[in-house]
Amino acid sequence: MATLRNVLLINALSSGATGLLLIFLPGYIAGLFGTSTQMPFVAVGMFLLVFALLVFSQSRRNPLRKGWVKFIIALDMIWVVESLIIVFPQLFNLSFLGYALIAAVAGWVALMAVLQINGLRQLPQAG
Repeated sequence: MATLRNVLLINALSSGATGLLLIFLPGYIAGLFGTSTQMPFVAVGMFLLVFALLVFSQSRRNPLRKGWVKFIIALDMIWVVESLIIVFPQLFNLSFLGYALIAAVAGWVALMAVLQINGLRQLPQAG
């Protein structure tokens, strides 16, 4: 089973990679989503880079800080809920591929949250 530290590292790397794609290829990504508006993709990419730095820094702490891990889990869960709020009523008139990508990323983020919750439960009570 993956350790909490490893899950946090995977979360940081995947978030950072996605953030970089959104920042450096906003026109291409916007096209996949069926829109010409690029700024929301850049803004989300910037958020993801900051989030990735936070998660990476916490993955390297020894010992891990439970409060920060809970905060990361909460942010992941908010991401999933917001994604569902976009996908199910099909807000923003995006392409089918756009909604599918949002749903796929939400699934990945939900998996990260579940694995982090499980990892958090395995940590010693103190901390």
